[in-house]
Amino acid sequence: MMFQKTRRIFMASLAASLIAGTAFAQSVEGMYRAEGRNPDGSTYTGTVMVTDRDGSVQFNWQVGNSAYVGTGTRNGDVIWVDWGSQYPVVYVRMPSGELHGTWQNGTALERLIP
Repeated sequence: MMFQKTRRIFMASLAASLIAGTAFAQSVEGMYRAEGRNPDGSTYTGTVMVTDRDGSVQFNWQVGNSAYVGTGTRNGDVIWVDWGSQYPVVYVRMPSGELHGTWQNGTALERLIP
C-alpha cells in the first residue's frame, strides 16, 4: 500500500518535471547519501557521487562492498541512468535538492540526499 502511494507521488513528480522542462534545471552534481529499497523489500544505504556535465550525468554508487557506475541523460529535473541493468534508474530532482528515483522497472526505490 505504501509502495503504491510512493509510486503515485513519484509519477506525479515526474510528470510535473517533464512539463517544467530544462529552463529551471539546477545542477545535481555532488556527493549524496543513498537510502533505498530493493525489489524484495530489503533496504540499503550508501553514497553516490554525481557529476553533471551539460546534460550528461555520471553516477558512482558505493553500497556496502559493491560499487556501481552509470551514465545518464537529463531533461530538466528528470534523469535517466543506464547502469547496466535491463531497466534504467529514473530520478526526479525535488525542490529540496534530493533525487527521488525508481529502478528495476518501478519495483525498487532510491532517495539521494545531498
